[in-house]
Amino acid sequence: MKFQPMASHFIDGKYVESAGGEEIDVFYPATGEIIARLHAATPAVVEQALQSAMNAQKGWGAMTGTERGRVLRRAADILRARNYELSELETHDTGKPIQETLVADVSAGADALEYFGGLAGSLTGEYIPLSNGDFAFTTPEPLGVCVGIGAWNYPIQIACSKAAPALACGNTMIFKPSETTPLSALKLAEALMEAGAPSGVFNVVQGYGDVGAALVLDQRVAKVSLTGSVPTGRKVYAAAAQGMKHVTMELGGKSPLIVFDDADLEKSVSGAILGNFFSSGQVCSNGTRVFVQRGIKTAFLERLFSRLASAKIGDPMDPDVNFGPLISGRQVEIVKAYIAKGLAEGARLVYGGSQLDGPGFYLQPTVFTDVTDEMTIALEEIFGPVMSVLEFETEEEVVVRANATEFGLAAGVFTKDLVRAHRVAKDFEAGTCYINTYNVSPVEAPFGGSKLSGVGRENSKLALHHYTEMKTVYVSMNELRAPY
Repeated sequence: MKFQPMASHFIDGKYVESAGGEEIDVFYPATGEIIARLHAATPAVVEQALQSAMNAQKGWGAMTGTERGRVLRRAADILRARNYELSELETHDTGKPIQETLVADVSAGADALEYFGGLAGSLTGEYIPLSNGDFAFTTPEPLGVCVGIGAWNYPIQIACSKAAPALACGNTMIFKPSETTPLSALKLAEALMEAGAPSGVFNVVQGYGDVGAALVLDQRVAKVSLTGSVPTGRKVYAAAAQGMKHVTMELGGKSPLIVFDDADLEKSVSGAILGNFFSSGQVCSNGTRVFVQRGIKTAFLERLFSRLASAKIGDPMDPDVNFGPLISGRQVEIVKAYIAKGLAEGARLVYGGSQLDGPGFYLQPTVFTDVTDEMTIALEEIFGPVMSVLEFETEEEVVVRANATEFGLAAGVFTKDLVRAHRVAKDFEAGTCYINTYNVSPVEAPFGGSKLSGVGRENSKLALHHYTEMKTVYVSMNELRAPY
């Protein structure tokens, strides 16, 4: 099946091609076949996108928030009406099962457009009374042109989560999808145009790191929002700092998930599955260090193995399949190398660990036990279906071990003792924490990390602060005197 778009880029309200740009082959991870071929943006195309976004911003920013919100809400309705066809596209682009993309990708993107569309009209400043009748007032102003750089695991959801708050605040955006999953952002651009967004408000350019660098370094860009790995984040953050640009960085993690011996067994196993094997383990917030208290460890593993045995691996377009391929052959090799390191360093492979025969980039769900804190698989982000199970005895011990990481994206705790749950959550050094659940990120709640896992927050009202600059106006009502 082919999913060839009309052209590689969407700029100033229309499709634009750049045949002279480097070729980008789009593979279906389930078979390895090429389903589309695009071209990276040339410098001329990048310039066209920047000019388009610059030209559109003043008019878009001058509209009322209510008017902008109306466009975003209409775009949300369009995405929901096309949920199946867009989910099918997302499945072929990412390899994620259709049963997953139908509920977790396009619909989550639509939620973001609807939520921020609803908030757009509420963007106001405040009146501040001062002494002797003087006063000040504040107004939130758009930053200008924003650049969004997406990751390959949630293409349309990430595009929406960056575009929605940016556009709600009166900014324009140039979005560069991952070169691995470039297709669905173009459909978002179509939906926004159909919903009434003026030309140039949301532009999509394709390309590799050089295209992203050209956008980030351009002096006309006021804000950069990246979802990606820590190494990529370091480079983009450093480049943005040269122009003192605003940034949001949603980066990787090596998150802890703690299971106390009083936890509900089924819930804790469900949390571990969602925190390790959803999207074949390719989720930045995954709780890949599963700390299980000694008293429940045997029962936990037995139930985990039983549940994993019922996973249906296969064609992602089969509605019964719930475990799909990894994104690429390269990612399979990266994950296999980590599995080999785990074995070499003394961890015990107790489930899975092998690449499946046949076409596509399939790797079994994999579980290691006897994992210690200093092992590579317990320290580094793998971004694949590999769970490390670590044993612990006391709350004090496990909290220290859970926080002993350079990352701080997410953390989770399972226990029936809610006093302990809140105590542990308070002690976690992570931006997003879960109690008796894992890996849920509703648009109403802030999402983001601490330490090397990121800067700023996405989702929620907090995201609006990252796309506006507050202007203060002081008004004097009195005579002004000077010493000379």
